[in-house]
Amino acid sequence: MKKACILVLLWVSAGLAQTTLSMEDALNIAMQNSPQIKQAELSLERSRQSLKAQRAALKSNFSLSINPYNYSYDRRYDRFRNIWYSSENTSSSADFRIRQPILWTDGTFSIINRLQWLQGWSEGGTDQNEPWSNNLYLNYEQPVFTYNRTKLALNELELDLENTMINYVVQKLSLEYDVTNSFYEIYRNKLAYDIAREEYVNTNSSYQIIKNKVDAGIAAKEEFYQAELNLLNSESAVQNNLVQLENSLDSFKKLIGVPISDSINIVGDVTHIVIDVDLEKAINNGLKNRLELRQREIEVQSAYHNLIETMALNEFQGSISLTYGIQGVNRTFESIYDNPDRNRQASISFEIPLFDWGERKARIKASEATIESRKLSQEEEQDNIIISIRQAHRQLQNLVNQIEIARQNVKNAELTYEINLERYKNGDLTGMDLNLYQIQLSDAKIQLTDSIINYKLALLNLKILSMYDFIRNEPVVPENLLQEKTD
Repeated sequence: MKKACILVLLWVSAGLAQTTLSMEDALNIAMQNSPQIKQAELSLERSRQSLKAQRAALKSNFSLSINPYNYSYDRRYDRFRNIWYSSENTSSSADFRIRQPILWTDGTFSIINRLQWLQGWSEGGTDQNEPWSNNLYLNYEQPVFTYNRTKLALNELELDLENTMINYVVQKLSLEYDVTNSFYEIYRNKLAYDIAREEYVNTNSSYQIIKNKVDAGIAAKEEFYQAELNLLNSESAVQNNLVQLENSLDSFKKLIGVPISDSINIVGDVTHIVIDVDLEKAINNGLKNRLELRQREIEVQSAYHNLIETMALNEFQGSISLTYGIQGVNRTFESIYDNPDRNRQASISFEIPLFDWGERKARIKASEATIESRKLSQEEEQDNIIISIRQAHRQLQNLVNQIEIARQNVKNAELTYEINLERYKNGDLTGMDLNLYQIQLSDAKIQLTDSIINYKLALLNLKILSMYDFIRNEPVVPENLLQEKTD
C-alpha cells in the first residue's frame, strides 16, 4: 500500500509543474517548432530565394570595371624591319556596362562605355599624342535555331517552388496525423496507467480480504500466497505502464519540438460521435484537390523540359551579333568627341554538328521514355487515390461496429467482475480466478478506448486522403494551409 501511495504522490507532485496541452495546443506548437516543419520551411525558403534570384537576373545589370594604373616596358622584335626595339606604355581605363537580358527572345542587349588614357613611346616611333579615347557602343546578341534557355530556367525554378510548396503542405498534413496519433498514444498509455492503478487498488483490497481470512483461520495459506503474487504483479503492471507513458511523452515532445526536459501533460476528449461520410463526395474531392496529382503533373512538365535540353545536344544552332557605337580620341579630354568615328559590326555564326555516333538520338529516346513513365505514374496516382479513399471508408464503417461491440464488452466485464467479487468475498472464488476477471475488465476498457481512437485516426486519414473535412463538412483548401505562399 505504501508503494502505491508513493507512486500516486510522485505522479501528483510531477503534475504540479506540468504544462497541460490539448490537441489543438499540441498541433499549434508542432506547426511552429517541429523539426520536420522547420526542414520543410528551409526547403521552401531555398526555392523561393532561388526563383527570386533568377527573376532579379532578368533585370538590368549595372557593372563598373576600373583599371587605374597599368605600366609596361617591353623589348620586342620587329620582323618587318628585322630589328629589336623597346616600348614603354602607361595606361588607365574604366568600363561601364548595362546588360539587359531579353526573356522572350533569350537575347542580350548591352550598352558599353570604355574610357581610356594611354601614354607611351617606342624606339623608332613617335610619342602618343592623343592619349584620351572613349568608345560608346550598343551590342545585341541573339541565339538562333535553339530553345530559349532563359525562359526554360525560369520555368523550372517556378515549378520547383510550386513543388516545394506542395511538399510543405503535405508535410503539415502528415504532421497533423503524426501529432494526433502520438497524442492519442499518450492518452491510451495514460488510461492504461490509470486502469493499472485502479487494478492495483482492487487487488490490494482483495489481498487484505484474504489476509484477514487467513489470519482468522478460515482460508488456506495457498490463497494468501496467490493474493500476494497477484499484488506484486499488479504493482509491476503499474510501473510498466508508467514507463510506457513517460516514453511516449518523450517521443511526443520531440515530435512537436518541445524541450525533452519540459514536463507536459495532455488532456483530450475521446467521446465517440459517428460522422456521416459520403463516399462519392470524398472521391470527387480527392481527385480534385489532392496535391499529389499536381506533383505528378509537375514531374511530367519537368520531363518535357529535360527533353528540350536533350534535343539541344549536338544541335544545329547559330548566333547573331550586332554592334553600333561612336569612338573618339583626342589630346584633351574635353575635346574627345570633336571628330568621332562611327563603328559598326555585324556577324552571324553557326555551329553545325556532323556525326555523334547516335548519342543525341539515344538520349532523346531515353527522355521520351521518361515522359511516358511519368504519365503512367500520373494515371496510376488517380487509381491509388480512389482505392485509398474506398479502403478508408470501409475501415470507418467497420470501426463503428467495433466500437459498439467494445462498449458492450465493457458493460459485461463490469457486471461479471462485480458478481465475482461478491463470490470472492464469500469464499466461493479463488484469488486467481478473480484476478482473471480483473484483467478481463481492464482489457475491455482499453479495447474500447483503442476502438474510439482508431476511429478518430481513420477519420483524420480520410480527411487527408480526400482533402475534405467531414467533421466540419467543408473542403480542405490547400491555399489555406500555406499562408506563406507568395508570388
